[in-house]
Amino acid sequence: MLGYHVLMTSRHHRLDRFLSARLQMSRSNLRLLLAAGRVRVNGQVERDRQRRIGLFDAVVCDGEILQANRPRYLMINKPAGVVSATRDEHHPTVLELLPRGQREGLHLAGRLDFNSTGLVLLTNDGAWSRRLSLPETGLWKHYRVSVDKPLSDEDVVSFSQRMWFDFEQIYTQPARLTIRSSFEADVWLHEGKYHQIKRMFGRTGKKVTALHRLAVGRIQLDAYLAPGESRELTQAEQQTALDPEPVE
Repeated sequence: MLGYHVLMTSRHHRLDRFLSARLQMSRSNLRLLLAAGRVRVNGQVERDRQRRIGLFDAVVCDGEILQANRPRYLMINKPAGVVSATRDEHHPTVLELLPRGQREGLHLAGRLDFNSTGLVLLTNDGAWSRRLSLPETGLWKHYRVSVDKPLSDEDVVSFSQRMWFDFEQIYTQPARLTIRSSFEADVWLHEGKYHQIKRMFGRTGKKVTALHRLAVGRIQLDAYLAPGESRELTQAEQQTALDPEPVE
């Protein structure tokens, strides 16, 4: 079934190509199959062989379920020392924190550094994860950060201004920093460039000693999830995930 696997990695595909790969059937027989009304898509008889099929369209032929994927959205409380990846040869991955039977088809919707902790989102819905990462979506990401030197109002001002990153040859977007205590702050930003928060604090002469993500947009890390634990997003979280969340 290699052809079927390759086919299903694309976002959409024609019904006849889907059926051909799944049923190993010739085009002439496929036409007869469709003309006879033996194929249903999302509960309705479908005769158009050029119908575009998405990952979450239910396809049934002669009562046999050929595809019945459901979109899945999970949050996980990532511990330190875990790689934000689906596969790694040297370290445990976020995906491996899930029970083996619950991993299939999932990918990460955003990453955290190896030693950073907190909210990571997992899904099998590529369109949803792409929209989460688009700058125009305007989602704030909320982090709690510990540093090695006392924070000051100058840090607040520095974060509110654009910073030049030589490596990427770009300016960062303004971020917000709120001081919680001498060595701890909350940071909100739209972006997620390479080691961005660590590099921003580096500009102010401070080293980040701990970084914990609390929220992505309106999705907040469940306070009852211990490190390494996960749960499905609620319906409300799924529906409001892409709504911009103003910084309070």
